[in-house]
Amino acid sequence: MAAYKEIIYDVADKVATIALNRPERLNAWTATIESELREAMHAAAADRGVNVIVLTGAGRGFCAGADMGMLTKLGQGAAKADGGASAQSQVDNSFGPEARADFRLRYAYFPTIPKPVIAAVNGPCAGLGMVVSLYADMRIAADSARFSTAFARRGLIAEHGMSWMLPRLIGPAQALDLLMTARLIDAAEALSLGLVSRVLPTEGFAAAIHEIARDLATTSSPRSTAIIKAQVWNGLFQTLDEATRAADAEMVKCFDTDDFREGVAHFLEKRAPAFTGR
Repeated sequence: MAAYKEIIYDVADKVATIALNRPERLNAWTATIESELREAMHAAAADRGVNVIVLTGAGRGFCAGADMGMLTKLGQGAAKADGGASAQSQVDNSFGPEARADFRLRYAYFPTIPKPVIAAVNGPCAGLGMVVSLYADMRIAADSARFSTAFARRGLIAEHGMSWMLPRLIGPAQALDLLMTARLIDAAEALSLGLVSRVLPTEGFAAAIHEIARDLATTSSPRSTAIIKAQVWNGLFQTLDEATRAADAEMVKCFDTDDFREGVAHFLEKRAPAFTGR
């Protein structure tokens, strides 16, 4: 296992938990976090003992956005010096080169990981931290979590695809509200908007998230969740006809898999499933 400086990586019960680990800075984003997170996601994706990935933050924050030191350097001309590369969404071919180009960008690669990714938002989630959370398959918040797009209050714009993702989650009008005002919203409002799917008590949040992830990892077929994930993300670019035809083709393949046979058998035998992903 790699030695990480700014994240924590742990595997238990078929769940890989990745925690951003700069708690004294509310896990403000750095280049080190960016590279280590990608490396950890690779490890989790390749590990057959991992069925679900949880991304969270150490301490009382999820991610408070880009580290101000990094922003200060950009303001002093660092972006111009490197041709703007430090601020651009470079193409990332490391996760499935066959995937859509849309999902091979700098922060948009989570959809290419063939396992569910849950963003467990345990505290402040702003700016770049919020961008990253949007590319998770699910967002579950602690009741103490707070969200802000932040960019407009820093003289910036909707970065790294947020202008595409956020309206698809909460609608254009609500997205423009959050993007233009950069106001802080609490977990309850995030739930009402559809930004998160569940809100849980802050006390015991990590344990509750692990139980949700463990249940998903052990009761749903990993083959099914991988294909369903691809269906939903690719469906954002498909017509109903295209999505239906793709689903029909995948359904036929299911009938000849171990997981389909196990799915029927464990139900009839009234026992826990033993899916293999095959």
